Amino acid sequence: MSPAFRPHRRSMSSGFTLIEVMIVVAIIGILAAIAYPSYQEHVRRSHRSEAQRALLEATQFMQRFYAANMRYNCKLSAPNCSAGDGDSVTLPVTTVVSGATTMYNLSVTADQTTFTLTATPQTGTTMATDRCGALTITESGIKGTAATSGTTSPDTWQNCWR
Repeated sequence: MSPAFRPHRRSMSSGFTLIEVMIVVAIIGILAAIAYPSYQEHVRRSHRSEAQRALLEATQFMQRFYAANMRYNCKLSAPNCSAGDGDSVTLPVTTVVSGATTMYNLSVTADQTTFTLTATPQTGTTMATDRCGALTITESGIKGTAATSGTTSPDTWQNCWR
């Protein structure tokens, strides 16, 4: 065959077109926009469960303290009491730590017959903007939240304590 009658061969391109690359980037962006908030909520939920665990352990501590002293607040001569705080009980664990970051601070408010334990989110962490706010539990096992908006609805605290 002479060169004039040879069919034209199209060279095969081995790359991607700009449109194909832009479509892939757009798909990745859409997936990231959906997945990242879901991941963040999962991380917050795991930190909340750690705070719940710490609150339940502190509740057991307070119940043991009551069994030994017949009151939830202390006499200064009792163990686990701090003179600087008046008659308040010193909890064995006062922070919830994830990695090297303190996520929650634990505190107790007690009188002779009642107490309320509170896990307050640490400012400057991912938990500071958590929808649940501070988690609370009382001597009778009543669980609650202090939502960041200042209101507490049953739906909110039930979802936060799952």
